[in-house]
Amino acid sequence: HMTKLNEAEMLAEIQGCHDIIKEQTGIDMTLFRAPYGDYNEAVVKCAKSLGYSTIQWDVDSLDWKDYGVEAIIDTVCTHQNLKNGSIILLHNGSKYTAQALDQTLTNLENQGYSFIALDKLILTENYELDHTGRQSKTGPAQ
Repeated sequence: HMTKLNEAEMLAEIQGCHDIIKEQTGIDMTLFRAPYGDYNEAVVKCAKSLGYSTIQWDVDSLDWKDYGVEAIIDTVCTHQNLKNGSIILLHNGSKYTAQALDQTLTNLENQGYSFIALDKLILTENYELDHTGRQSKTGPAQ
């Protein structure tokens, strides 16, 4: 829980994970999602100081509850927050997620959605957030 850490601990936690992943993959990450979605202004500032943009989801699959494949598909595909620009939370260690993924993606495509990498979706300059956390461009076009 990032919000329970002091600034030095937050920085060490984020940088430590970054260093391990960079060593294993060669990739410098630029997006940060706090574990459990547990963040506040201090967490966002620490992440930003390390070159990260902090992200959050707006569609929770509830896959971690292990209700089954159909429950994941239904929860995602009929979620009240689902719309263009949504970020869907799925967990790689949940029991049914891998089995539900193909049908979930197919159903979303059939609803007219397409998929892009998060780094193409997230604005990092000239944006503001609404009360739901959605970004919109401000100032000069990017």
